[in-house]
Amino acid sequence: MQLKTVEGDVAKLAGRGEAPTAGLSDFLVRDTPVAYAFIGPAFFLLLFLVAYPFVLSLWFSLSDARVGETGSFVGLDNFARLLRSGIFLQTLQNSIVFTAAALTLKTVLGMILALLLFRLVRFKRLIRGAVLLPFIVPTALSTLVWWWMFEPLYSVVNWTLKSLHIVNYDIPWLPDPYLAMFTVILVNTWRGLPFFAITLLAGLVAIPRELYEAAESDGAGPIGRFWHVTVPLLKPVLAVVILFSAIFTLADFNIVYVLTKGGPFNMTHLFATYSFVLGLQSGQIGQGAAVSLFLFPILLAVVFIQLRMVRKAAMYD
Repeated sequence: MQLKTVEGDVAKLAGRGEAPTAGLSDFLVRDTPVAYAFIGPAFFLLLFLVAYPFVLSLWFSLSDARVGETGSFVGLDNFARLLRSGIFLQTLQNSIVFTAAALTLKTVLGMILALLLFRLVRFKRLIRGAVLLPFIVPTALSTLVWWWMFEPLYSVVNWTLKSLHIVNYDIPWLPDPYLAMFTVILVNTWRGLPFFAITLLAGLVAIPRELYEAAESDGAGPIGRFWHVTVPLLKPVLAVVILFSAIFTLADFNIVYVLTKGGPFNMTHLFATYSFVLGLQSGQIGQGAAVSLFLFPILLAVVFIQLRMVRKAAMYD
């Protein structure tokens, strides 16, 4: 009889705690309210820090706004003026050359560095951490060091080359238009190389070793295993890395502005630096916004092409 009473009390206690637990479970099961609660802060951040500035810049690009003046609607006149501007056309050419050269170098060198890091046996954690340093150090700070290395008067690079008797004169790295473009491409490659190397290294680690063993048993050498095993399985990772790097490279500002400020003779101007010069330094807000928005359809096309490549690679796999 006493046992029954105890069992009854336990049942009552369980019954009392069941209601709050069930209520909490029901609330958590309802995905919609919980989802809205979690995405709410991110939504407001995107609304005020991304959407509002984008709409505002869109309005500025369609007006003749200047610093201190709201301006009036002029339609596509700012974009038409840009297409007739020799400096803007030079900026467009510079951006294409800069992005294509930097992406090519980062892809090739990043793959080589990832393969070397993958084969490391000793001190691999220390070396992999050291490889990330260019990507961790603030861009403006590291670019100042590069500026000091290539600056004509105190160039460490020129001093080293002359000490090794490779050259007997000072090379004008930054004053020369073509050497200045080479310099900014070199610094951008150095800056973005760790991102390529570490990401591709993660893809290499995920490839099953059995595939290499099977290819080797079929008579494939190191080059054959690389082209027929490594490259096909790294295509999705490589496509995503190139996509993000293309966006960051096209929109680069710090490296070019610290090293050359777009010069000499506008030969290193990119969209971001030329937009800054027009919009803030010259006070032509409408023209500066038009330059920055001219980059938007280009980035959209790059993203569309890259996502199609990723989808095809995934379907192939």
